[in-house]
Amino acid sequence: MPTPDTWQKSSFSGGGQGDACVEVAHLDAHISIRDSKAPARATLTFPTEAFTPFIQALKSPEPEIRS
Repeated sequence: MPTPDTWQKSSFSGGGQGDACVEVAHLDAHISIRDSKAPARATLTFPTEAFTPFIQALKSPEPEIRS
């Protein structure tokens, strides 16, 4: 579990009033993401090697459908 000092606010978050932020914790074997407005709530945790494909899928204009 990431500790409070391991979380970093994303430099790409924001817009508007700056209240659309996510925080990222990069640990040895995984990367976790949480909503900075609700840090006590659930986090998304990925194996390190799965994080980049996850971000690329979010940026993709068309969702990739696997069968």
